Amino acid sequence: METNAKELVAALEGLEREKNIKRDDILKTIEDALVSALRKNLGKTAQISAKIDVNTGSVQALHVLNVVEVVANPEMEISLEDAKKEKKNAKVGDVISRPLQVTDFSRIAAQIAKQVLIQKVRGIERDNFYKEYKPREGEVVMGTVRRMSDRDIIVDLGKIEAILPYCEQIRKERYVNGSRIKAVIAKVLSQPELAAVTADDAVLSRYKSAAFRMDKGQRGPYVFLSRGNGRFLEELFKVEVPEINEGIVEIKKIERDAGFRAKVLVSSIDSKIDPIGTCVGMRGIRIRAIQNELSGERIDLINYSADVSTLLMNAIAPAKANFVQIVSLKEKKAVIIVPDDQLAIAIGKDWQNIRLASRLTGWDLDVKSESQKATAEKQATQSIQSVLASIEGVGPKTAELLQKAGFTTAEKLANVEVEHLCTVQGIGDKTAAKIIEGAKKYIAEHQEPAEEVADDNQQENN
Repeated sequence: METNAKELVAALEGLEREKNIKRDDILKTIEDALVSALRKNLGKTAQISAKIDVNTGSVQALHVLNVVEVVANPEMEISLEDAKKEKKNAKVGDVISRPLQVTDFSRIAAQIAKQVLIQKVRGIERDNFYKEYKPREGEVVMGTVRRMSDRDIIVDLGKIEAILPYCEQIRKERYVNGSRIKAVIAKVLSQPELAAVTADDAVLSRYKSAAFRMDKGQRGPYVFLSRGNGRFLEELFKVEVPEINEGIVEIKKIERDAGFRAKVLVSSIDSKIDPIGTCVGMRGIRIRAIQNELSGERIDLINYSADVSTLLMNAIAPAKANFVQIVSLKEKKAVIIVPDDQLAIAIGKDWQNIRLASRLTGWDLDVKSESQKATAEKQATQSIQSVLASIEGVGPKTAELLQKAGFTTAEKLANVEVEHLCTVQGIGDKTAAKIIEGAKKYIAEHQEPAEEVADDNQQENN
């Protein structure tokens, strides 16, 4: 018995050390496995308890039976007559615990116990891996490329294999089996959590597809890595720029087109410290180290500003902006005006720069050059003057004067007083009256066709 006890303790310690599973959990698992194996012989509903004594190495198993007058279920009940044979003072309602010979297991029963034990140990291992890696979401780890699963990559982290989905890779990178790779833990999901993922979440849906392709029989947990999201870039900055960890420099937001360009919005709590210069480092040593890790990805550092116009102009860096026209503050729409030679830079290849700037600021941005703005303004002026010149009593020169004075529509002219219109240079009382009358006539003529069309549509609907 002493030898068995020593062997048992050594085996438990080995499992605890190698699999990181507590001794009590292993003992409970073995006891449950023994109960499952015994039920194969005694019946599925049999009440069985098993206990392992670590000190002696002995195993005690009991078949618990309820004492009844008439036996309905022999697996759980014993008659009063039979109970008295084992316990003289037994009465109805008592419980009889009948010892079982564990050593008399059949080969099949022992195999069942072994299989249940293996499954339970694996289940405990999965739970432990989940508990270990779930709090590490957002942490940068190093691993080894183990194999390819379609376009996804399986990365060996030592204790567990992680998945680097295709959507989280840097597209221009090529990965080779056995090579070392650095990535951030983007998400850790258990089997039930993965099964609950719906198509509404586009990112997690792609993760789910990657996990399914990797191993249809795997039961989790699933560790998903990323080299393409903003969190990975943020963690690289934290490693290279100590001021970020110290809280002096703050990263407000990151937007990436992984492998090609990234925009990082930074600010500083100390007015004496330049956040951009701090992140760049002396002679660019800090930013270059980060770019090298990202296969030469271009990184634009953007200085944060509480002023919207300043922020929007900063966001299109490296292009220089002249000013910003806010089209709609409510809908967050704006047009950024840049010098003619900065237009291509501001837009970027395939609209990449302005697209990232829009995502970074949360504004719907458009960009125009000075010449485009001037052309648009000229066309708008000509359009206004053309409408005004079609009013009776208004010639081309008068239309230009009216437009400069702020009378840009026929409605404004129709509702103005003669005295007010006379303040425009070159317009007298008679001319003013004629223009007002002409504006009213113009409105009446142009409203009639519109009303006729509305009436026709109403008749068709009826």
